[in-house]
Amino acid sequence: MRDLRNDRMRRAGVREERLRATAGLRSSSTLSSWRGRSGRRYIVGVHPLNETELLEVTDAVILAVKRDRTGSGIVVDAAMAASDPSEQTRLRWLAKVQDLGATELHIHRLAATEDDRRAIFEDLREDETQDS
Repeated sequence: MRDLRNDRMRRAGVREERLRATAGLRSSSTLSSWRGRSGRRYIVGVHPLNETELLEVTDAVILAVKRDRTGSGIVVDAAMAASDPSEQTRLRWLAKVQDLGATELHIHRLAATEDDRRAIFEDLREDETQDS
């Protein structure tokens, strides 16, 4: 049964899964989770898509997210935030994802190393072939 469940998760692709534990909290919109292509789950903080938020983030994986009519999150693009951010690079990325319709930043800060962040980044990115 576990193999069937894992196969379904892989086919489902990257998707947001709201946290049931925060459903009754006033601040529940500040936390969410994403299921990667591998089936692993990543907790994220939800932030407004703005320059201040983006420039303050270090050592994290960032998802630019838009919402469809049903309120479901859709990853527009993903990025890795290094410990020494390039303001110019981040501002270009911000403009790009805004043009693509993103309205939120979902930030995963729980990865301890650069290698961990790279693996999570790859897991949460949609395949290039799915974009068309």
